[in-house]
Amino acid sequence: MPQIKRTKFKLGHDQLLEMFYWLKLIRAFDERLSILVKQGKVRSGVYTGIGQEAIIVGTCYGLRKEDWICPLHRDLGAFLMKGVSPRTMMSQMFAKATGLSKGRDSALHSGVSELGIFGNTSMLGANLPVAAGLGLTFKMEKTDNVVIAYFGEGASNVGDFHEALNIAGVQRLPIIFICENNQYAYSVPLEKTMAIDDVADRAESYGFDGVAINGNDVLAVYQAVQGALARARKGEGPTLVECKTYRWHGHSEHDKAFYRTKEELAMWKSRDPIPTFATYLKGLHELSDEQLADIEARVKATIDDAVEFAAGAPEPEASDAATDLYA
Repeated sequence: MPQIKRTKFKLGHDQLLEMFYWLKLIRAFDERLSILVKQGKVRSGVYTGIGQEAIIVGTCYGLRKEDWICPLHRDLGAFLMKGVSPRTMMSQMFAKATGLSKGRDSALHSGVSELGIFGNTSMLGANLPVAAGLGLTFKMEKTDNVVIAYFGEGASNVGDFHEALNIAGVQRLPIIFICENNQYAYSVPLEKTMAIDDVADRAESYGFDGVAINGNDVLAVYQAVQGALARARKGEGPTLVECKTYRWHGHSEHDKAFYRTKEELAMWKSRDPIPTFATYLKGLHELSDEQLADIEARVKATIDDAVEFAAGAPEPEASDAATDLYA
């Protein structure tokens, strides 16, 4: 098929299908985890990002290995896109020796310095000052690497958020702050925590641009982040991109989310980022039924393989508990 030259995104056929593959893979990974945790096979808290995949794909697609990400507990897809294999990621969830932390720690707190992934902390928002430190390092070393720092709308009300944005603005640091605004900070709705409509408005207080976009539109996210990346690499400082979205499941898999209505969930499910993108691609004749079936088959085979590998992987040795404690 011809390359897409007519769109502002300048993405070719293979790139568009690759983005679609990532959307499908990340959704399938989380859906399988949701089943596995109910079967008692996962030794970690599970906080799925089902419904939010467009944010991960739109922000991570096209990043360099040297760029760093500071993901949240709901961003396992970012690990996959940054280079962690599905086998290794699933092993981490099973607390096996083949996982990132070799069975020592929850999946949520693992990082991979070689791939530019900084491990999350349970105090949401606490990664943002770390991201500022990474950005300051890149600036001092005179590289054009960039940090992608994820946070939720709830975290925008804690001190870490404001301190990180302040130093990023003052120092013109190469950071893109990505707000995954899924409408609820655990069970607290947005209107109970903010007197403004857009988290993005807060960027102006710290001297840089903020934009609020449809976080369920993978190309809208991609376009916003590409512009922010270009500015950051040129030394023009940070950007805050607020991606408005919705998580389909509760805060975690043990949260039944009784605090929201069925009508609200149904409305947001009608905005599912995956069929929306599929319809777009089919309209451009970039995705056929045969290609869709092939992608779905590859995704299923990849997830099946990851689960089989993790289930059969060795358990960590007790004698290893005191190793790898210091860098």
